[in-house]
Amino acid sequence: MSKREAFLEAVCKENVEDFLRFIQLHDKAEPFDVEEVLQEMPREQREALWRRLACLLQDVLLEFPTERWEGRREEEGMQEEPTADSVSKRINDPYSPLLEVTRRLHGEYVLVSLPVSEAPLQNHIHALCEAWWKKGLQEKERFGRTAFFVSLQKSFILKKPGAEIQRVWRLHDVLLSLDYTSEENKQIIDLLLQCFHRPGKRFLVFLFSWNVNFIWVIHGTIKNQLEFYSKPITAHIAEIYFRAWKKASGEFLEKIESLCIQDFMQNAIFLHRASPVHSKVRQIVSYFHMRKDCRNVDKMLYNLYRPILWKALSAPNFEVRANSTLLFTEAFPFYDPSESNEKIDENIQKQLDTNLLDDPHPTVRSNATLGVCKILAKCWELLPPAIITDFVKKLVAELAADSSSPDVRCSVFKCLTIVLDNALSHPLLEKLLPTLKYSLHDNSEKVRIAFLDMLMKVKAVRAAKFWDVCNMDHLLARLAIDSHSVSKRIVDLLFKSFFPVNESEKEWCNRCITLIQMNPMAARKFYQFAYRHTAPTNLIKLMLAIRRVLNSCIQVDCDMTDINDSNKENSAAPALLGKDMTIVSSLLEVVVILWRSVSKALKQNEEAQKYTCAKFGSVMSKYFQAFEDERATVPLIQLASFMPPTAVPMFSCGVMSRLRRMDSGAAPAQYSQLLDCLCSWGQAADILELITDWLTESLPKKATSGRKVCIMETVEAKPDLALAYLEHIFSHTSTREKVLALGAKPLKQLHTVLGNWKLVLYSHLSSTTEDPKHASVETALNAFKHHGRLGAHLQHNVRLIALSVIRLSTLIVNISVLPILKEVANSYAPEDSKETEENQEDPTTVILGVVSNIFQKIIELLARRLRKDPEEGKQVFQNFYLLKSLMDLAVPIEHPEAVIIPESVDDMPPLSRILLSVLLKSQPVTRSVLKVSFH
Repeated sequence: MSKREAFLEAVCKENVEDFLRFIQLHDKAEPFDVEEVLQEMPREQREALWRRLACLLQDVLLEFPTERWEGRREEEGMQEEPTADSVSKRINDPYSPLLEVTRRLHGEYVLVSLPVSEAPLQNHIHALCEAWWKKGLQEKERFGRTAFFVSLQKSFILKKPGAEIQRVWRLHDVLLSLDYTSEENKQIIDLLLQCFHRPGKRFLVFLFSWNVNFIWVIHGTIKNQLEFYSKPITAHIAEIYFRAWKKASGEFLEKIESLCIQDFMQNAIFLHRASPVHSKVRQIVSYFHMRKDCRNVDKMLYNLYRPILWKALSAPNFEVRANSTLLFTEAFPFYDPSESNEKIDENIQKQLDTNLLDDPHPTVRSNATLGVCKILAKCWELLPPAIITDFVKKLVAELAADSSSPDVRCSVFKCLTIVLDNALSHPLLEKLLPTLKYSLHDNSEKVRIAFLDMLMKVKAVRAAKFWDVCNMDHLLARLAIDSHSVSKRIVDLLFKSFFPVNESEKEWCNRCITLIQMNPMAARKFYQFAYRHTAPTNLIKLMLAIRRVLNSCIQVDCDMTDINDSNKENSAAPALLGKDMTIVSSLLEVVVILWRSVSKALKQNEEAQKYTCAKFGSVMSKYFQAFEDERATVPLIQLASFMPPTAVPMFSCGVMSRLRRMDSGAAPAQYSQLLDCLCSWGQAADILELITDWLTESLPKKATSGRKVCIMETVEAKPDLALAYLEHIFSHTSTREKVLALGAKPLKQLHTVLGNWKLVLYSHLSSTTEDPKHASVETALNAFKHHGRLGAHLQHNVRLIALSVIRLSTLIVNISVLPILKEVANSYAPEDSKETEENQEDPTTVILGVVSNIFQKIIELLARRLRKDPEEGKQVFQNFYLLKSLMDLAVPIEHPEAVIIPESVDDMPPLSRILLSVLLKSQPVTRSVLKVSFH
């Protein structure tokens, strides 16, 4: 018996084991191929095979119904899996038995009931249904619907659905055989509506031609989901609408235009600009405007906009006018190509005569400005010269000076950059733009930024010389005083003028001197942004070139190489400088600015850093001697801080002595640079030691019994200056990091000394007269503040700061506020009015009420801390050792108003208002308390 005959005999219930063995041989790539066997079978054997397969399938399904399939591998799955594709290839045979097999495999019998583990079998049955549809056989609609539905489901489930999306498109004709109104197809319709945020434009466009009623359902679904679409998906949706419109005809075309496109137009006009959907609708409508070059788009836009747009341009609501202005100018011109040329010209002229630039609302004027500039850029060569001139003069002469709205002025300069893209506009704008030069000094920063962006565009397209539009002096004056955003743009505009990278270093230096002579402040700003436009190497070269110029200004014996280089490259520099210390100081400031800009690059290149430090270090002592002007000293000290102390030995050895000799009332400018120097040289420990010594010496000494003879060096302690040094160190990141890196021992020693100043504070608050031998209360409070500040740095959190504030508040309430409250209440009690005395509340009650309010606020503070961080709040609560004294004084709060913070002084209770006036007038102790509170 041949294999074909054996295989045919095995297809029955009695020989099912043999049949499964044949299938397994096929799976294992043994020399038995089911497809080959089917191809070799004569027609009669294939017909018999189909009949036997139908019987076998029926018997297996009766013995193992679908309810028993869960959790086991089914024999029918194994039997049909490898043969489904082969069956689909021989489907031209008489297929009545095969039709019965296919019916059983698909639908509720097998396909729907198969578990997930039998996915391969599902795929084969799916392929059989697809082949049945493509062959156009009996009941193809039934099997085609199943194939389409399964492919549609898979396109949502699979991680890589590309193949299934293509299969859905191959089966898209199935939809034409389905009844749109049938409830059986509702599940397919729901899946179709979910397809519009997925790829597959061809199929989605086809859906618009499935059923006329389905168009409105699609449009409604997209509108509901539009708020959540990203910009790329919205562009995807816009393209689908356009392609659907382009392919539609008859009733479908009418529905797409009236129900979809015109609906988007109306929403683009009437939606609020703040609506989350407005920008998405505008994006879709704009897509149609951009496709005006396609056939019939102009006619469609003209017909759909005509009944709604012209009314909207004169609507009472400014948002409607603003939205319609954008649409009108973006889609300009509106015309019907089928009309005569005279009619088209007449319509376009009416559109040009629409006076939107004079609208009373600034938003509409801004949108009209944008629209007019887009029209000018796009249609310059098509518009009459008179109309072009009128539009440009309107923009430049009126709207650029619109005093009622900076947005309008800003939009003029932003939109003129669009016009400048058209080279035909340059001759006219070259004449008119110089009238706008004073816009550089507009009181609105965004207008100044827009004006400078326009100048950069003028420079880029070479429409005119930017210094003819706006004078160089005006640009430098604005550079000197304006914000970062404006200054950055001015430097972008001027960089090549004052730092021509392709020129020699001599020219760089000459331009630098010229810039300083024109505006020293602008020069400093200019070189702060120079690193954005050139390499660090060029900045270092400029620094060394400036050094040669400075060397030529001092009559000393310098390195002959430097002198020779100076003579060769900068022979004109001494003549330019002379004895002008202003220019010398500015050059030194430029060197400091440049060094800061390249500091990171120098750290990465040790050789370049050593070379630069050696070059400047060799002349620093001469600079200190020659340039004694105060303005020159500051950048010299900063330069010294960039170099190691060994590079400037004469200066570095005297810095500490200068700090020691500093007067107590010295301004921060006198010592701040010196402190920065020492910290950058790694001598922060010396500063900390000096501060600790001065604060320790200034504390009151305890009296000692007995007679002792000792010799003491008289050193003047300056606690106020020590605290000023400490304030500067902690207020700047660079110095603070250097000090905190010293370790815990010196910092804890300073922290202890600062904490001892509480004794001075106690003595001042508890006494009525000031002791001239002791430090002032301001100094004591300042030391107490730095005690908490340093403690917080030591603990790496803010717990000690909060604790210090709480302790200080409690201390002042217990020792100072209560007696003052009593005194104020007595002194301000009315004397002449008995009626007032009778109504006057007991001062003691008032005092206790105020203390109760303070206690309530402290409890609220602690409660918030406990909620935010229970562990930290618990520590603060435990350390609050003065809480008990407030608890003893507290009384219950009867009214909720007692814990409400007053919005103004007038909202405070009478006694509180009186107390506040006393604090502001005369009490020195309480003035100090207020000073610390505000700090």
